[in-house]
Amino acid sequence: MSVILYGSVFSPPCRTVLITAEAIGVKVELKFVDLAKKEHLTPDFLKINPQHTVPTLDDNGTIIIDSHAIITYLVSKYGKDDSLYPTDIVKRALIDARLHFDSGVTFALLKIVYTSHAYFGQKEYLTPWQNQKILDAYDLVNTFLSQSQWIAGDSITVADISLVTTVISLDAMLAIDKKKYPNIMRWLNAADALPYFDVNRIGKEQYTLAWKKVSQH
Repeated sequence: MSVILYGSVFSPPCRTVLITAEAIGVKVELKFVDLAKKEHLTPDFLKINPQHTVPTLDDNGTIIIDSHAIITYLVSKYGKDDSLYPTDIVKRALIDARLHFDSGVTFALLKIVYTSHAYFGQKEYLTPWQNQKILDAYDLVNTFLSQSQWIAGDSITVADISLVTTVISLDAMLAIDKKKYPNIMRWLNAADALPYFDVNRIGKEQYTLAWKKVSQH
């Protein structure tokens, strides 16, 4: 059996896993799950992941859910070194903090805004609260990046991979002000220049098109 990933490049967390796998040289078989057709709610998928979320990883029978858990698992098991997720507990603590920031702040915000339009009929493009919360997230990311070249130090880690896919998707909702957030722009450009980030450009295009569709009434 191969390493199987259930999801799609449209999903920022799925892109995070695909980028990480490419970075460490792990071949992943992507099995497309169409959320619009509710394929994540089929009995077969619910047997694999009762939480019915993507991405879901099947590593020869070991099932891992949540992109943050998946990428740390992949690097810990298959990484040729620990550069993307150092074993040093101080460095790892900062990376973990940034991963929790992504899951609890930036991606949570992205999901709330998108689903408000796609599933709950929100008419306003962005509410004042949503607009401010996105700007608050940009402020924090820009501040983090004023302290180091990458989000958790001077070399790229899984925290960067995870946050880049989220932030670039938030940019589709509320464009990042290049003058106000120069550190974010530098960081995104540095990530985009890496060969294993190619899938992020494809996914960003898909996400932008989907967002335009759900946000226009």
